[in-house]
Amino acid sequence: MTHPAELVGSWVHAHEEDHDGLQVYRPAGTPLPPSRGRSSFTLLADGGAALGSPGPDDRGATADGTWSLTGSVLAVRTPGVELDLDVVTTAPDRLDVRRSR
Repeated sequence: MTHPAELVGSWVHAHEEDHDGLQVYRPAGTPLPPSRGRSSFTLLADGGAALGSPGPDDRGATADGTWSLTGSVLAVRTPGVELDLDVVTTAPDRLDVRRSR
């Protein structure tokens, strides 16, 4: 079972590592190949969250919100976005998730 403390931090989508329907995230600062449009999220210990995505002009855009973990489902909420991810694997250097809707 995933403990919420394992998820706290900033995570960047390493889409080149996705496999078998899983999305792979790496901690922010992990060396990744150059790529346009990487999504990211930051999960704070107090339940705050920020979703990062490419903006309309390719500069990053961030939306603030909240997050919670129920069982293995990570729910991130920002205005206009409801992101539900099934947490499959957690490690200090990797987070594997599957979109649950």
